[in-house]
Amino acid sequence: MEYDNDKILRPAYRIEIFYWAVLAVFSPVFNSLVFFPNDWKFWPLLLMISLLILPAYIVFARILLPRVLFPRHYMVFIFSSVNFVILIQIILYGLYQLFHFQSPLVAKAYFAPTAATVARESLWTILNMCMAIAITFIRKALDEKYLIDDLRKDNINFKLKYLRSQLNPHFLFNTLNSIYSLSLQKSDKTPEVVVRLADIMRYLVDDCNEPRIALDKEIEFIRNYIEIEKIRFQADIRFEVEGETRGVMIEPYLFISFIENGFKHALHSESERPYIYITLTCGGGQVALTVVNNTHMDLETQAKKVQGTGIRNSKLLLELLYPGSYALDIIQTEKKERRKSITRLKNARERLKLLYPDTHTLDVILSHNSFTVSLILNPGHR
Repeated sequence: MEYDNDKILRPAYRIEIFYWAVLAVFSPVFNSLVFFPNDWKFWPLLLMISLLILPAYIVFARILLPRVLFPRHYMVFIFSSVNFVILIQIILYGLYQLFHFQSPLVAKAYFAPTAATVARESLWTILNMCMAIAITFIRKALDEKYLIDDLRKDNINFKLKYLRSQLNPHFLFNTLNSIYSLSLQKSDKTPEVVVRLADIMRYLVDDCNEPRIALDKEIEFIRNYIEIEKIRFQADIRFEVEGETRGVMIEPYLFISFIENGFKHALHSESERPYIYITLTCGGGQVALTVVNNTHMDLETQAKKVQGTGIRNSKLLLELLYPGSYALDIIQTEKKERRKSITRLKNARERLKLLYPDTHTLDVILSHNSFTVSLILNPGHR
């Protein structure tokens, strides 16, 4: 791809090449069938003449038209077009004079410099110019389409960077609070937390700027975060990885808000023994994250928490990365319906898989004593 004063010069599109080929062969094929239906040796000659003139039409379409027609300089366009027709006739006159004296009698009338020849070739020139104008507008439309697509991609990338810049300070603030609490306790585990925080910072600085990273790096990042929280809080914290993760690529920093949300609910709970169970499953081209934690909040408060800053930004990330394929189910259940809620989670997952088989689904199930978030991605079909 080349640039002209910072403007992208795109190569010829396939459809553009196709129409130029049609322009090059249409008039010689038509004239060959009309004037030399039984004398095929003139067919290559007419095609060669058309190919010799083709560069003039390309210059007309690629250089002249964008400078006079698109800025709406119509008088200049008309003047230039008239002169272009005259120029083509002069070129054809020279070529036809070359073949006129060397042609048999049957072809002399076709190449003779008569009024009929000039009228015929002028008509073909005007028709070819119209096709060249059409090709120019097709190219312009395709250029604008690709420009819009590029701008849309840039806009999405800027949004992603903005959202990640909001997520990173939020996460670091929570981690620094953990280190501050340990330092107040004069805990011997403080150096370990600082080392893990350094690993986390390295991940945020080096890897989060990439559009996609290995899932194993994201898992290592999650483990570091969980180990920090394990040191700070007395809770039943479990993190399991199921399936083969090697070779799986994922957008960085996609899961942490849902995991943070689980810690926020459980560790601020009134329960004596809070729990957070995190499972990351790979298989069948999908990556599924499930976070289950206890909570003391009522259903209405839980529903409001789903709209918190971290979760809201993560939803925006998912909508940008998987546009048009985002679903959120909030299912509220009573404590005695715990067994039933598991069935409803399974049904919701299956229904959303049918609706969005190639992208992702996100379910949230609320109950009086637990908060479950299930996020399913298909990173191979973005």
